[in-house]
Formats: sequence, C-alpha cells, structure tokens
Amino acid sequence: MSVNVLYKTSAKATGGRDGEAATLDGSLKVKLSTPKELGGGGGAGNNPEQLFAAGYAACFIGAMKFIGSQGGPKVPADTSVTSTVGIGPRSEGGFGITVELAVSLPGLAKADAEALVAKAHEVCPYSNATRGNVDVKLSVV
Repeated sequence: MSVNVLYKTSAKATGGRDGEAATLDGSLKVKLSTPKELGGGGGAGNNPEQLFAAGYAACFIGAMKFIGSQGGPKVPADTSVTSTVGIGPRSEGGFGITVELAVSLPGLAKADAEALVAKAHEVCPYSNATRGNVDVKLSVV
C-alpha cells in the first residue's frame, strides 16, 4: 500500500514516559508523566495514551466530515467523539492498547449516525493504522 503524503509533522520525545515531547515546529510541548496504574508517580503531565486518545477523537471527527463532504450526512457542529484508550499486558507478551470511540451526532437519526460512523471508520487514518492490531469498539451515543 502506498500513501500520497500531503502533510508531515515531526515530534521529539526525551526522557520517555517521565520526560517531555514537543513538535519540532514548536507548536506543541507537553510534560509527560507515567500513571500510577503503570507504576509511575502520576502527577502533572500527560501520557502517550492521553495524546493518542485526543488525536484519534479529533481525527475521527475529520473522517466523518470528509464522508459528509462526499454526499454523506452533514456532521452537526456540536458533534463530539470521546475516545477511551486502555493499555496493559498482552497475552502474547509485551503491551497493547484498546480503543473505544463513543460518537455523539446530535440531531442525526440513529441509523444515519451508525452508517456515518461505520464509513468514517473505513477512511480515518487512525482507524486504518490500528485495523487488525488494536481492538477498536465503536458506539453511537
């Protein structure tokens, strides 16, 4: 599979889960901290799972808007996606993540909303990147 790359960005992390990460263009800089549930101290800062959850949620809305622009239903302005990312040991060894996307499309009929979510899941770059490797559960709320 080839990708016609239209945009690239780069970020650099130092110190791992208790360090910091920043985009090379300086537009984003975050302090990182390991959650207590993963053996860290918790505290101020974000973790990679939070960043992934935020990115996936925003990207999924973008995918729904793309489907809407291609003749699908118009995505309401107050649409939201709550992305829940879990992390833990895999039975095969190492660690893995799970994702739950709870999609709110106020004003759309449930069947239309479910069809839009299914189509968005086929085109969303995060969905395509995780397909076959990460358990992603979709729901319309």
